[in-house]
Amino acid sequence: MRRTLNVVRLQLINRQTFIWVPLIIIVGATLLSVVVYALIPVDTPKYGGAGQAPLWYFFAIGMSAMTLTFPFSQAMSITRRDFFLGTMLTAVLGAVLMGVVFVLGGALELATNGYGVNGYVFHLPWLWEAGPFGAFLSAFTLALFFFVIGFTGATIYKSWGPLVLTIVSVALAVLLVGLMYLATRLELWGAVGDTIAALGSVGLALWGLVGVAVLAGVSFLAFRRAIP
Repeated sequence: MRRTLNVVRLQLINRQTFIWVPLIIIVGATLLSVVVYALIPVDTPKYGGAGQAPLWYFFAIGMSAMTLTFPFSQAMSITRRDFFLGTMLTAVLGAVLMGVVFVLGGALELATNGYGVNGYVFHLPWLWEAGPFGAFLSAFTLALFFFVIGFTGATIYKSWGPLVLTIVSVALAVLLVGLMYLATRLELWGAVGDTIAALGSVGLALWGLVGVAVLAGVSFLAFRRAIP
């Protein structure tokens, strides 16, 4: 555990990456959204997706955690296992921070009637159906999911090079389009929508955590061949 925590401290040497840049993005996105909401001449609630901006940034954090910090860690004789566990723990802590920010942001929007313009960035009705816990879990899962995608992609690149990474990316895109084609041909979109509605934000977030676990397992296997 001590060696794992040392990796966490290593990842957080530059706190801008995991803390300040995401917070700056979320504050900037919120301010821009409030200005846009103020320009819309309606009294009904206004909702936007600007709160997703820092969550997408975790994709870049995942890549940089592998491509920039991993070579440095090997020069310090940190084992691959310790680096992997410490990096994932750092990602979890960063995702927890995003979850807390989303809950606090939603509470602020309720207290101020949507910043005084009836506009909402964090308190989106579907995410808050399960209360603050549902909002926290959704933000936490999305941030962690994007991080693991970026980390896994960078790991594949470091292990087998750009050719394999491109093949894997194209294969996943073809699979996704193929599933969409089948859903359209078999007229399953209604069933898909009903399933999503039945799961709710908490159910989808829990399934997202299953996806995170699968991707983390893939990246760990590929990580053993990664070249610093």
